Amino acid sequence: MTSEVTDETLGPYKPKEGGLESMASREEQGDTGRLRGRAARLVDLVDYQDDSVVSRQILQGNAGSVTMFAFDDGQALSEHTTPFDALVQLLAGEAEIIIAGKSLRLNEGDLVIMPANQPHAVKAVKRFKMLLTMIRA
Repeated sequence: MTSEVTDETLGPYKPKEGGLESMASREEQGDTGRLRGRAARLVDLVDYQDDSVVSRQILQGNAGSVTMFAFDDGQALSEHTTPFDALVQLLAGEAEIIIAGKSLRLNEGDLVIMPANQPHAVKAVKRFKMLLTMIRA
């Protein structure tokens, strides 16, 4: 099930076709100011919501972005591409990530680099949290 994504800073929104690219247009609206110079427990920066995918932008700038996600059980982001490599770090739970038709199972502590310009999709096998880092290079 592909669902509405809720950004805890900016409120609910539906991703455009193409998925994650819709978040890139929300420049300078992350939590950088509140988090800068302070310690924070990464996995606690975003909470689960029933039947939702929740995102929280941690950093956003010209060079890239860092965004936390919490996927409820069975939620997904549909297949899309991005023009840059994207590093996914799974912080809790279990996810299926499909890259160019190849299915990967990730568990807490796993990571994968989703290559630029290759179609990929993300699905919650169980509730999970991930950190997505995109560097524009």
